[in-house]
Amino acid sequence: MQRITHRLRQDRTAGRGSLMPFVTAGVPSIAATVDTIRALDRLGVAALEIGFPFSDPIADGPVIAASMDRALRSGTTVAGTMAAIKSVRASVECGLIAMVSMSIVHRHGGAAFVRQAHDAGFDALIVPDMDVDAADQVLEAVDRFGMGLALLVAPTSTPERIRAITRRCRGFVYALARAGLTGTSDAPPDVAGTVAAIRAQTDLPIAVGFGIATPEHVRLVVKHADAAIVGSALVRAMDGDAATAHERAATFIAPLREACQTERV
Repeated sequence: MQRITHRLRQDRTAGRGSLMPFVTAGVPSIAATVDTIRALDRLGVAALEIGFPFSDPIADGPVIAASMDRALRSGTTVAGTMAAIKSVRASVECGLIAMVSMSIVHRHGGAAFVRQAHDAGFDALIVPDMDVDAADQVLEAVDRFGMGLALLVAPTSTPERIRAITRRCRGFVYALARAGLTGTSDAPPDVAGTVAAIRAQTDLPIAVGFGIATPEHVRLVVKHADAAIVGSALVRAMDGDAATAHERAATFIAPLREACQTERV
């Protein structure tokens, strides 16, 4: 968690927002995932979210859901993803975040999964379908291993629910730019109200995702929040030849990283 906190603070001190791209492990190959982590780290992203493929992704739109199906059909596993992260951890400076379904966490023993993620080199977990009360089941392990844990805050969340969620977050909070599923959108994100409501409850950094796809989207997000999360648009950009997927990822992310140089409110 300290690595992510440091990178967020570093960007904030430099007067810019942070970028947290998302990639699906094993798409288009597990080797491409490792190469992409290295390529985006060189661009200065604060952290990378690594999506663990799951057969029934609840919050994911069609692009990420399809990518997870491809990853599973090609043989990507939890163990293989952990091994890939372990192989690359020492060579990159950015934070590495496991984006994982509660079903996978539960199937691997809750606290045991947290330990596996820590030992592999992950800095934090995002569990998009984790109920607030269920977070208490893994918080002891999260705290014991010094990891981050981000739960999701929706634009429709009440102050009471935001308070309950943020009390259980460690490191940062994941705010949804819009309700619904992940995916790209032409509509500019209106996040000022959601970010303000979260800041009223916590001092933790706020990362905003869901539908963030363009440099203009990133600029609008980091005017208010600490970081922008880009997922579906990057996954789509990486589609194609596995050997050059990391190059397509870097080409896509570079202007979004530049867009983080935005005057903040």
